[in-house]
Amino acid sequence: MNGPEIATTSEYGVLGVRSGFAEQSHHLLERFPPAADLASLVERHWVVSWELPPGREASITLLPHPCVNLVLDAGRLAISGVGEERFTYVYRGAGRVFGVKFRPGGFLPFLGRPVGDITRRVLPAEQLWGPSAAALARAMDADERTDRRIALVEEFLRARWPPDDPQVRFVGEIVAALLHDRTISRVEDVTQRFAITPRTLQRLFARYVGVSPKWVLRRYRLHEAAAVLADDHRRQWADVATELGYFDQSHFIRDFTRAIGMTPVAYAEACRQNLAPVSA
Repeated sequence: MNGPEIATTSEYGVLGVRSGFAEQSHHLLERFPPAADLASLVERHWVVSWELPPGREASITLLPHPCVNLVLDAGRLAISGVGEERFTYVYRGAGRVFGVKFRPGGFLPFLGRPVGDITRRVLPAEQLWGPSAAALARAMDADERTDRRIALVEEFLRARWPPDDPQVRFVGEIVAALLHDRTISRVEDVTQRFAITPRTLQRLFARYVGVSPKWVLRRYRLHEAAAVLADDHRRQWADVATELGYFDQSHFIRDFTRAIGMTPVAYAEACRQNLAPVSA
């Protein structure tokens, strides 16, 4: 890709937190753009940090994006495939997790095989990159400065930068449309817009993204629905559903409840009361 890159993932996905992921007394999410020469495959870097009093623990629950992440946690570097279900991360004391979020489809050139092979899986980075990944983990763990960690991992990726794959750009354009275009409410809208057959679309997503286009469309809409209901308790969930392209309200309730673990009404009420509304 050349020039500015359009976002292919949102900043939503942390459940029960207003405005995506707000700064709170005990945890903080920070996001950092990648270097321009890496932006065709890397969406962003991110850091989650926390500090709790001794003996206390807390948790956050996330509804994952259709992205592969490279994650440094407790000194270990892992490749986290697309997670299809919400999950809860429990943390204690003080700590920090660093990650690289690849664009949907952007990790396949590094992986060299269908991204669907690692969906729902977490692999040691050494399985892909050998001892050099362990060396990178040690170097990053030895220096907690975020700018230094970003520099180290970007240098690592540049040294292993894959040949250009035009299909990555094509998949990225489709994913960006699923994220940003409200006129797309069905997979059929995608096949018409991009002049491809349903079978070709399914194969592309199975290989490059690791989940189906229908899953991606539903996930992005539910991300936004959860964020709106957490941020504005006066909004009627039915209005939110319609704005996001759900014209069958019972369908929206089923999708939302399956993904979030609560009905839209119960979720909004839990957020209003500042309760922890969801868990894995």
